[in-house]
Amino acid sequence: LALVLQSKGYSVDYVPSAEEALGLLGDLDYDLFLVDMVLPGMDGLTATAALKRDPRTQHIPVVALTAHAMKGDEEVIRQGGCEAYISKPISVTTFLDTVRRFIG
Repeated sequence: LALVLQSKGYSVDYVPSAEEALGLLGDLDYDLFLVDMVLPGMDGLTATAALKRDPRTQHIPVVALTAHAMKGDEEVIRQGGCEAYISKPISVTTFLDTVRRFIG
């Protein structure tokens, strides 16, 4: 997905874990967070909660990427602070439309 975004002119920082991502927050300014709900270590909902508690990032939209597509999963994810939800397998068109909805 990072390559798809880069091919459309977006700048992307990819980090393999939530802990590493949260460690970058003091150094960089972001327009959108794409958070996989299943991550090594801290899960995506816990990471989203940390982003929404932090005054530096609480205003930045969070889009959940998840293989969890059971009834009720989207509601749980949205209640957890995510502004949007994309289930896997991810349609590139849907993915780009969602990104554009938040950051153009």
